[in-house]
Amino acid sequence: MFSESKLLISRCFLAGLGTQMFLYREDRIPQESPVLVVSNHRSFLDPVLLTAALGRSIRFACHHYMGQVPVMREIVTTFGAFPLEAPEHRQQHFFSQATALLQSGEMVGVFPEGAEPMVKVTGPNTVGKFQRGFAHLALRAPVRDLAVLPVAISSFEEHSVRSGVPLKLLSLFDPSEPLFDRSGWHPVIIYQRVNVLIGQPYWITVERQQQYQGKKAKAVVAELTDHCQGEIAELLQRGCL
Repeated sequence: MFSESKLLISRCFLAGLGTQMFLYREDRIPQESPVLVVSNHRSFLDPVLLTAALGRSIRFACHHYMGQVPVMREIVTTFGAFPLEAPEHRQQHFFSQATALLQSGEMVGVFPEGAEPMVKVTGPNTVGKFQRGFAHLALRAPVRDLAVLPVAISSFEEHSVRSGVPLKLLSLFDPSEPLFDRSGWHPVIIYQRVNVLIGQPYWITVERQQQYQGKKAKAVVAELTDHCQGEIAELLQRGCL
């Protein structure tokens, strides 16, 4: 029931903003397996957009400060997201929370570029360097038949507005984030027309899990990270399939 209501809210929210979404290669979305969704990230709309596009409730890991700001905290947690903990507990909390969700059959979403594309406006078809935490999660989690699904969000009509939140104000809620220690306002990008492009899933096999436990750990983590970043970068350059 929660999943259906979240999907309906997502689609109604996009309709209310006038956002037109076009989905490509829906056939690549695994239907019977746990899925870790990996995507580029430029707008607060991205979790809503991905939920509407993939047709399933997605439990997103979101920035630490979102769990500290009143009202925002209630919105993101009610919607199913789980804010990351402070840096000293972040990795352990992320692994344990995401693993439990995947084991229960939930779809989990991550944005490996981190917060930078959200506070520094970038081009719609660019993607930053991926952090590797999601790859460690996928290879370490005791989850059978896990699929890591790269998804590219390719905007071809949008507008950017200045939010009412100065970046330095956010540093009060998360002083550990250096991106907030700057002047200016948090940008807000609103998509008008956007493609959601599904890449080739990367399956976590028993062989890959064994490699991760052995001497090839670094290589298999790099392989998974490069697969997702490469798929997304290529899809963004194409714009559509």
